Amino acid sequence: MNKSLLVAAALFSASGLAFAGGFQVALQGQRQIGMGHTGVGLAYDASSIFFNPGSLSFTKVNNVTLGGSLIRSRVAYLAPQGVYGPSNYTAMTESPLGTPFAFYASYGIKDSDFKFGLGVYTPFGSSVKWADDWKGYSVLQELKLQSVFFQPTVSYKYKSIGIGVGFVYAMGSVNLRRGIGSLATANGFSSAELDGRASGIGFNAGVHIEATEKFSIGLNYRSQVDMKVDGGDAKFNVPASAITLGRFPAGGTKFDATLPLPATASIGLGYKLSNNFTLAFDYNYVFWSAYKELKFTYEKPVNGSLSSASPRNYQDASIFRIGAEYVVKEKLAIRAGYYFDQTPVKIGYMTPETPDANRNCFTVGLGYKISDKLSADASFLFIEGVERLQNQADIPADAQDSFLAGTYKLRVLVPGISFSYNF
Repeated sequence: MNKSLLVAAALFSASGLAFAGGFQVALQGQRQIGMGHTGVGLAYDASSIFFNPGSLSFTKVNNVTLGGSLIRSRVAYLAPQGVYGPSNYTAMTESPLGTPFAFYASYGIKDSDFKFGLGVYTPFGSSVKWADDWKGYSVLQELKLQSVFFQPTVSYKYKSIGIGVGFVYAMGSVNLRRGIGSLATANGFSSAELDGRASGIGFNAGVHIEATEKFSIGLNYRSQVDMKVDGGDAKFNVPASAITLGRFPAGGTKFDATLPLPATASIGLGYKLSNNFTLAFDYNYVFWSAYKELKFTYEKPVNGSLSSASPRNYQDASIFRIGAEYVVKEKLAIRAGYYFDQTPVKIGYMTPETPDANRNCFTVGLGYKISDKLSADASFLFIEGVERLQNQADIPADAQDSFLAGTYKLRVLVPGISFSYNF
């Protein structure tokens, strides 16, 4: 497949691949998605629980918001010429539809400077599935990473400054399946599958400043959350001889692992050009360098070892966002935005689990006021990943089995909708 065909093939799909750098998912508010997922410097509704708890105290009404998105994407892979025969080898993911969601509720007594809220949202996740017999099967066949954050929040306003903090309890799961290249069974490839439940804790804190009637500033810090798996199940589909020789434990074994979900520091600006026209800018700095390796510790020896590790060595990355909203009529608002998402994955460390590259992301949205209390917001996000080549020489000498040389390409289509009720 030539380069133009590789690009075209990546356009249509059904995948829940995470797409805000690494395995972060940026879909926490439909109104904000339409504006480039900006919101740190704005005080719109209960979704401030995620974007900036300090802004929550400036929201004017009590609010309940529920929304979700549908992620459709596909990763296309092109092998280096001649590696898998005289013709170029290509493969594409077969991943399922992703359905991240967000729920927010806020409440405050009339004329009180305090606001309280609860957020339930999905900021990290990934679902990537390759064909079981594709050429990179020994690196990855399938990965499912899910997380749900529960965040009770309190916010306090003092004159033109709002401060807020939320406690985060995260729960989720991980399932990883890969082939074992050195072994074959009567039914095909040998494989290993690791499945476990995970949990972790953290916090979300922010400050909101109404500098003038038209200009607002927001600062937000979401802490790192270490998702720990204790007593997960590791199962192995291998020939009986491999079990008899003690390479793999009969009936599988238990494993422990920790996956860091990185901290994010943000600054946001909001400016009202008029009563109908609002501009917003956000800058996010994501501390991806916390993700140094993917390590599993086993209860029983696996292939002669009680642990396995694959280096990741992510680097910190930035996201630049800009968005706008224009109220056409009292009931109708139109929105648009753009953000540039810098990859945290160094060249030489790209894997089929997150074949990451810099991404250009374009958004549009609509808001409609159904009644005095009920409104709906819709958004559409298009992500264009920069085509990225990884040569065999780029891969660290001690990690040749963990990474795959080749060219990767990603495109993503994400429609979404939410409903808000004010009281």
